[in-house]
Amino acid sequence: MGKQYRKLTDKDITFIKEQKLFYLASASDKEVNLSPKGYDSIRVIDNVTMLFMNYPGSGNRTYRDAVNNGEFTLVFNAFEGKPKILRLFCKAEIVEKQSDEFQNYLDMFDVQESLVRDFFLFNIYAVESSCGEAVPFMEYKEERTALKEWAIKMDKSSKLEEYKEAHHIPVNLKEIK
Repeated sequence: MGKQYRKLTDKDITFIKEQKLFYLASASDKEVNLSPKGYDSIRVIDNVTMLFMNYPGSGNRTYRDAVNNGEFTLVFNAFEGKPKILRLFCKAEIVEKQSDEFQNYLDMFDVQESLVRDFFLFNIYAVESSCGEAVPFMEYKEERTALKEWAIKMDKSSKLEEYKEAHHIPVNLKEIK
């Protein structure tokens, strides 16, 4: 059966580091945003803090929800080995390129700076683990490279920063029609 507690355990941290996929859900008013996330984009800072590196893509609802003091849930689940689902309930702080911490966080990843949209520092206030017995076994094959390749191509043509600005989701929820 499931348990809820306040901090990540060492076993939880090991489990998170082994996962190739996690889900990021956020909400600050209307709809709940839910996105699968891959790549080497997450770091455990300590047992109550996670760091997420955000690549540019279609939208940035995570940013909008963080600015509007929204709620976040990160979900990790085992597709191989012992079944487990781990949920992290969080608040988020945005770390943008202008921030003093940006370079320190960038140094934690092996990625070109221009390919990073921003970072999110997740402050965990609750952890919930459950059995995950209904999650199927699935075999990891490889990561998809299309998003990184697209971002590199856009960066080489000096269009990536312009794209990031043009595809920024409204921060103010009242702007949504």
